[in-house]
Amino acid sequence: MITDNKITLLKPAGMPMSRESADLPSSAALSSVQRLPVAVVGAGLIGRAWAIVFARAGHPVRLHDADEGTMAASLAYIGERLGELDGFGLLDDPPAVVLARIRCEPDLAQAVRDVVMVQENIRETVDSKIAIFKQLDALAPPDAVLASSTSWLPASTFTEALPGRARCLVGHPTNPPYLVPLVELCPAPWTAAHAMARAHAIYEAAGQTPVALAHEINGFLLNRVQAVVLNECFTLFERGLASAADIDKVLKDGLALRWSFMGPFETIDLNAPAGVKDYASRYGKSNRETMSDVKTFSWAPEPIARVDRERRAHLAVEDIGARSAWRDRRLMALAAHKRQAPAA
Repeated sequence: MITDNKITLLKPAGMPMSRESADLPSSAALSSVQRLPVAVVGAGLIGRAWAIVFARAGHPVRLHDADEGTMAASLAYIGERLGELDGFGLLDDPPAVVLARIRCEPDLAQAVRDVVMVQENIRETVDSKIAIFKQLDALAPPDAVLASSTSWLPASTFTEALPGRARCLVGHPTNPPYLVPLVELCPAPWTAAHAMARAHAIYEAAGQTPVALAHEINGFLLNRVQAVVLNECFTLFERGLASAADIDKVLKDGLALRWSFMGPFETIDLNAPAGVKDYASRYGKSNRETMSDVKTFSWAPEPIARVDRERRAHLAVEDIGARSAWRDRRLMALAAHKRQAPAA
C-alpha cells in the first residue's frame, strides 16, 4: 500500500522477506505507483528506452544527461519509437500523451526531486558509477530506489561508501526494455529487502518482468546464460562443424521458438511424459556425456575474424543500423502477439 508516498510491499517469489512489515500492493496501489515521478539519468539509448517504459506506464519521467546535446536529441528519438509502438498496438495512450510525460531536465537535483525511483544509465566504469551514485544518494528522496542499468558491474563496487546504500541495487534491463521486458534485480550485500521489493513492484507495474537474484554474481543471470550459449556456438564453429549461419538457425528456427514463451526448465518438463524427473532419467546421462568435453571458448582473434567475415558477407557494417531497426520491428510484432496471448 502507499502512504505519504511510501510503499510497503510483500516480497516477490524467491526474494528474502523484508525486515519491515509488508502487504502486497493492490491494483489501486500499483496505479498510484504509476503516477509517481521517475528520474532517468543518462539519455543514451538505454536511458531513452527506460523513459519510454516508465512514461508508457503513466509515470512522469525526468530525463537527465550531463551532455545537453544528447538530452536535446532524445525527445525526437523517443517520439519516433512511440509512433512505431503505437503502430503495433503497444501503447495504451496516444504517442503524444506518452511523450508529454517525459521532461528533459538539465539540473540533476531537479530531476531527482520527489521521485519514487532513479534509473541510472551512464557509462560502465566503476569511477563513473561511484561519482553519480554519490550525487544521487545526496539528492534523491531517502525512500527512492536507486537502480543502475549496468550490465556487468555489481552494485557493491560503487555503493559501499554511501549513507543510503541500503536502497541501491542493479536493475539490469534487456535491450530494448520497452520491447524485451526482462529486468534483473541484483542486490549488493547491504541492499535492504524492502528496496528490492519496492523496485520489483515498480518495474512490474510498468509492464516489465522483474527477476530477483539472491546475491551478486558476475554477469547476473541473462549474461551468464547468454555466455554459455555463445561459448558453445563459437566452439562448434571453431571446430568446423557448421557455418555461423546454420548455427544461428539452430537457435532462431529451433530452440528460440520454444524459448520465446517458455524457459528451459518448462521445456524439459514437457518433453518427457512424467516431467523433469522422467526427463532426467531418460536423457541425463546423454546430456552429461554431451557436455563432458566443453571448454571455455578463447575468444581468440582468428575464429572471431572468420565469423565476422561470414557475417559481413551477409550484412555490410553500414547496414547494421537498418538491420537493427528491422529487428526492433520484429520484436514489436512479437510483443504485440504475446500481448494478445492468454495468460500462461
